[in-house]
Amino acid sequence: MKVILDGTPQVIMSNPASRHNYFAWPSVARLQNGRIAVVASGFRLVHVCPFGKAVISYSEDEGRTYTFPAPVIDTPLDDRDAGILAFGERGVIVTSFNNSVRFQRQNQLNNTQNEADKAYILSYLDTVDPNLEKKYWGATYRVSRDGGVTFGEIQKSSVTSPHGPIELRDGSLLWVGRTFAEKGCVPEDDCILAYRMDADGSMERLGRIDNIEYEGERLLSCEPYAIELEDGSILCHVRAQRIYGSTLPKMLTTYQSVSRDGGRSWSKPERLLEDNGGAPSHIIRHSSGMLIAVYGCRKKPWGIKAMFSRDEGKSWSVDHTLVVDEVSSDLGYPATVELSDGSLLTVFYAHPAADQPAVIMQQKWRIE
Repeated sequence: MKVILDGTPQVIMSNPASRHNYFAWPSVARLQNGRIAVVASGFRLVHVCPFGKAVISYSEDEGRTYTFPAPVIDTPLDDRDAGILAFGERGVIVTSFNNSVRFQRQNQLNNTQNEADKAYILSYLDTVDPNLEKKYWGATYRVSRDGGVTFGEIQKSSVTSPHGPIELRDGSLLWVGRTFAEKGCVPEDDCILAYRMDADGSMERLGRIDNIEYEGERLLSCEPYAIELEDGSILCHVRAQRIYGSTLPKMLTTYQSVSRDGGRSWSKPERLLEDNGGAPSHIIRHSSGMLIAVYGCRKKPWGIKAMFSRDEGKSWSVDHTLVVDEVSSDLGYPATVELSDGSLLTVFYAHPAADQPAVIMQQKWRIE
């Protein structure tokens, strides 16, 4: 398998005229009318920042140009990872989650960023109404019924994941995500769960993916993404890393689990990548039938990679480089969409230079 790049990475979402120019954690989808939509958390100052909003940009020309990002989910809190799914005839769902005021304040007090930004953020946090925090804190989403033109009220989800739910062939939505928690994944009930999601927003819990044990230690399982296979089974990739506070060497890798009964039971997760091979993963099916998963690599050389499967996920060809030699490990969360000519467009976040904030980039490529 050979990856052929179409040019170099391009910045597609930023706000250079303002100090609110940190964008991260994107997703991408093709809408029912053919437009490409990219969502991300934008208009931030830094990695943890109460000014973050889940924003959306549209492209009418296969990713050559985009509209300026517009907010979709904007709570008083730190709206983070943005996911998107086009479903049914005109449905579009945008997902996110946020951090509490307490968590954000503690993060700023422990941070060594410049004092002006810290004071700016802390002064804003002092103004957040506790009742509004209680209303919005958690995993959130909004649904459009007109193809992404307008969106309904902010609603709450039982689980969170960077790229949101998927649509199954029967038209139902399946959301595999982690139970929402402010920090870590320690309680026994805090794990990867599968939910069926109805059109009215109601969610039915189906099953759970076992927590991952590695060398006698329980790992933090988070940031899953799933895809339906040709036989109706569901394949899911899960990010796995050390529990917060672990004294063991860092680990960031991807495991895989499969459900043969619609998400009610799942196989024991099996590791796909080496200890620091990368995560989280986003999976699509190419028009050729091949499964393509992209993931961020936070060990040097920092970048974005892809893996391919021609046997419905039974085996993967891994470590195919899409982007390399980035300037910071603060990058990743790639997602891919197929273009009309069969080539691919992958969005991700990265820093254009060591002294510049993160922005949303894209790399076009194809496989040979």
